[in-house]
Formats: sequence, C-alpha cells, structure tokens
Amino acid sequence: MQRKFLWLALGLSLALPAAAQGDETTVDAVSGATSLPATKREQLKAELKAEILEELRQEPPVEAAVAEPRKPRLTIGGYGEAVASRNFFSDDYKKYQDAHLHKGESHGRFDLPHVVIFLGYDFGRGWSMGTEIEFEHGGTESAVEIEEEEAGEYESEIERGGEVALEQFWIQKSFSPALNLRMGHIIVPVGATNMHHMPTEFFGVYRPEGENTILPCTWHETGISLWGMLGNQWRYEVMFLPGLDSDRFNSKGWIHDGAGSPYEFKIGNSYAGAFRLDNYSVPGLRLSVSGYGGNSFNNTLYPQTNSRYKGVKGTVLVGAFDFAYDAHNWIVRGNFDYGHLSDADMITAFNGSMPASSVSAKQAVASDAIATGIEAGYNFFSLSPTLQARGQKFYLFGRYEYYDSMFKTPARVQHYKWCGRQRLAAGINYCPLKSIVIKAEYSIGLLNANSYTYTDSNGVARTGHYNNEPAISIGIAYSGMFSR
Repeated sequence: MQRKFLWLALGLSLALPAAAQGDETTVDAVSGATSLPATKREQLKAELKAEILEELRQEPPVEAAVAEPRKPRLTIGGYGEAVASRNFFSDDYKKYQDAHLHKGESHGRFDLPHVVIFLGYDFGRGWSMGTEIEFEHGGTESAVEIEEEEAGEYESEIERGGEVALEQFWIQKSFSPALNLRMGHIIVPVGATNMHHMPTEFFGVYRPEGENTILPCTWHETGISLWGMLGNQWRYEVMFLPGLDSDRFNSKGWIHDGAGSPYEFKIGNSYAGAFRLDNYSVPGLRLSVSGYGGNSFNNTLYPQTNSRYKGVKGTVLVGAFDFAYDAHNWIVRGNFDYGHLSDADMITAFNGSMPASSVSAKQAVASDAIATGIEAGYNFFSLSPTLQARGQKFYLFGRYEYYDSMFKTPARVQHYKWCGRQRLAAGINYCPLKSIVIKAEYSIGLLNANSYTYTDSNGVARTGHYNNEPAISIGIAYSGMFSR
C-alpha cells in the first residue's frame, strides 16, 4: 500500500508543474525535451488517481497492529477475612489454673481478624514502592457521648479495641530478577505463615495455630532485605533488622509479642538477621528453609545496668522448614519450626521483677519452643468436568498440629504443661472464584497435660483435669491484586 501512495505522489509531482502552463506543447531549450499541454497532464493525473483508488478498493484491509499491553504502574489489592466461631470451652483467663471451675462453659465470637489494603507503584528504571495497611479485628473506634448521670459531661469512649497497623512500607531497587534491594518496613521471611499468610493460602478459618502462637505473625520489621530469583528453581532472601524485645516474652506465646513496640519507634539496641531459601525444582512443589538469629535482652528503652544481668544476651535462634504441594487436584502443606532462647532463666527473673506499670507480661519464659503441622485437601469438583470448566473448587481437608511454647525450660523456670497441645481439624473450602473462599471447620485442642493438683475450699488436695478445646468455625475471605 505504501508503494501505491508513492506512485501517486510521484504522478502528482510530475503533473503539478504544468498546471501553470498553457495547452501548447513546449520544448526545453537545453535538453530539447518536450512537455505535454496542461490539459493532457490533468487528464493523466485523473486517470492515475482513478487507477490507484480502484486498486485500493480491491486491496483487502490490513489489520491494525495489536499494541502490547502497557505494564500497569499502579497496583491495588489486599485481603480480608470475616469469621464466626463457637468455642465449647471457657474464655476465662484462669481457665487453665482452675480448669475444674470452668467445665461445660462455652462462648461465641464474630471477628474481622485481618483486613488489608495494598498499594504498589512502579516508578520506572527499576524503582518501585509497596505499602500494606492492616485493620486487625475491625480497627479502632472512639465516640464522644454526653453522660446524663454525670451532669451532662462529655466523655470519650473506646468503641472497638482493634488495631490499625502499617504492615509494610518499602522502596525497592531492582537491578535484575536475581538482585533486588528492598528498604523499609518488610515482612520477616521466617516460617510458612509469615511468607504465605493470605487467607487463600491455608485451609483453616484462622491462621495455623502453632506458628501463630510461638512466632510473631505476621512478623514485620523495619530493615533492609536483599532477594532474587536464580533461574526458575531458586529464590533467596536475606534481611537485616532490629532484634526482639525480651521484656515482652511470655509463657503461652514464647517470643510472639517480642516484635512489637509500645513506643512510637522500634528500639534497635540489638540487631538480628533472617534468611529464606525456596526451591521449585519439582513441578507443583515448593521446599523452603528459613531462619532467624539475634539478641533480645536490653533491647529496651532503658538497658539494664545491674551487675547481676551482666553478660545476659537473650539470643533467639529460630530454624524452620516448610513445603507446599499443589498438583493433581491435591494441596498438601506442612511446617516444622524450632526455637531456642539463651538465658531464659535470667530473663524470667528479670521480667518477674519489673513493676506492674511496665509493658512486660512478667511471666516465665521457656528456653525452647516447637511448632509443627501438616494439612491436606482434595478438590472434589475436579471429578465434574462442568464444575472444573467453571473454575470452581471444593476442597475437603484435614489438619494436624503439635506445638508447645514451653517445650523445654531451665531448672529454675516453672514449666506449664498446658502450653503444649495437639490440634485436630477437618473442614471444607469452597472457591467460587480464584480469589474468594468460603470456609468451615471443626477443630479440637488436646492438651498435653491430663491432670493437675489443687486445694479445695476445705483445704483438701484434689486432682483436677484439664478441659479439651473443641470449636466450630465458619468464615469468608478474599485475596487478590488489581492493576490499573
């Protein structure tokens, strides 16, 4: 087509100079060449134009080139959960110390465990940004009311005791797929749940109980991370971050609360490191190892100067293995986490001596903690070609966990056997769409300890038995990324 337009342009350029001439034939004085009269030129021009237009009409239309879609620079996404549970055990804070007083009790809960908004932006030239704002348990609310009983005074009240937190904020420079530098507030890549905490990445209505008990979850800290993909089979990540705060360690949760800070900033008297390595060599299978190491004692606003605690470091070491298999309509996931805390006896003594106004739980802390679990589910909609064609999935799953926040304790630290337990769960996951899941499960917690001794009101020693913890839970959740 371009060639025909060139011919048209050439024909017009030959004809136009003659437009100003008369109808008579002229002879060039130098070359002796003759020129056609203007009327003849106009006739030839018209014939040439008509011929080209006819050819254009007969030419089949050329499809317009399909432009490659432009990579979106703004990414919006997130995830959220709405759940309801009926727990057939007591909610009293002394349900373990006085288990015999709380037999047959139950309680129900409605909750929004996590609602997260993600915003990402690609600045170009390898620079990008990511943020996550998390509303735990619906966030916080307050209201101003007029109290008639108090002479019409205005009073501010907390309406909801949730939390709003900045879970992530980072700036990243990508040099290549194998080398990315991320700086800011980042997810600590230790354990299965921290790296894969979307509600579509686990079967249970709530996050896996074992890891969510002994480790901060979701664990996020301000630091520097280096990560990348080595081909299609390996992913690595190393991270530099501030250490945990041993003041906030406790019996039931081990180091779980040590990542938080009661202040407007995170204290960084001690430093730590974390790493993660993922392998994807087998199709459908991910194998991962991760770890953490750092000191925790004196990582507080006022470091301890008492000579009794000289040399106490409170070194936290965590090693974890996890895997996920997703193929042949099966999903199988598992994890194993083991942690060690040095100087657990000295930290227990120190926390117990802190004043009541302190942020410390003032509880015994174990030297070692453990959490392991495995879950498996089969997509029964794969047996129906119609449902499979619609992209819907229906999983029947089972899960087993064992965890103990006081797996080992020093001789001078009281050992609470009820901190160790097995948990069994079975349920369903219905996915009408890829990003939406409806969940239901029955679970039961079986405490390691079977009995304990207590003294009744008459001063007689008796044997009590711990209560198992069955529950029924339902929930709906979504997760996804939306680009514009």
